[in-house]
Amino acid sequence: MIHTIDLHFLDTPHSIAAFAVADDAGYTLVECGPYSTHDRLIGGLKELGIEPEQVHTLLLSHIHFDHAGAAWWWAERGTQVYVHPRGLKHMIDPTRLYGSAKQIYGDRMEELWGEMKGIDPARISAVEDRKELQIGGKQWTAHHTPGHASHHIAWQIGDVVFTGDVGGCRIEDGPAIPPCPPPDIDAEQWHESIERLRELNAGTFYLTHFGEVTDTEDHLDDLESRLDEYVAWMMPYAQRGMSAEAIVPKFEAFVEEDLVDNGVAERDLPAYAAANPAYMSVAGLLRYLNK
Repeated sequence: MIHTIDLHFLDTPHSIAAFAVADDAGYTLVECGPYSTHDRLIGGLKELGIEPEQVHTLLLSHIHFDHAGAAWWWAERGTQVYVHPRGLKHMIDPTRLYGSAKQIYGDRMEELWGEMKGIDPARISAVEDRKELQIGGKQWTAHHTPGHASHHIAWQIGDVVFTGDVGGCRIEDGPAIPPCPPPDIDAEQWHESIERLRELNAGTFYLTHFGEVTDTEDHLDDLESRLDEYVAWMMPYAQRGMSAEAIVPKFEAFVEEDLVDNGVAERDLPAYAAANPAYMSVAGLLRYLNK
């Protein structure tokens, strides 16, 4: 049984999810969201009849705040956390991670992400590519899938894959779009990771942004096409050396027009914006193209 918990990030439904997976020992949590939504996560678990003490394992797709910001809270209560090797040191000591984020978000750090503390090394483990973990009677496989982040894992259990952000953002039946924040966007690696996802022949994806997807092949085709469109759209601006500030309103208009043209209802536009702010993709794509 897989339960999707809506964290209502910025009071916006369907923008960030966490997933509780029942097993023989209790529950494995995939993603935990930022600490700013922690009360909503605990409330969502309790609505399902799940107490925090029943969560024995936390699997993180990567260490960005919207996926891993509250991981320290779970570790303090004895939950074992698993993360990509490149993210391990930053979860043990998040000083540099927090400082880098503060340069981007400034005074909004508390509002957006909340507190982040270091994790006792005994409570967190790095997982190598294709490593299989036996947890609560179930077998999980870690797939290193860079492109969105160098420290990204897609977690597989049976024919289900929790795609983190490498599987894109998709609200309701809208299009799949690639979240492209700095500093690790790499379109070539992302294409390779999408091919890895194809090879898994998954029947279902669970997207952190947001929820269950069953048309997995069409979803990946849509995501891959839009990733190329985003890069191509940004290329001439990067070549002209235009500033991110000047590009942001143009890119926001481009993204919104694309979403509306592809059937996204006005009520779902805020969820797309909360899950994948266009200004962050401008910064990430410019950094990638300027490399």
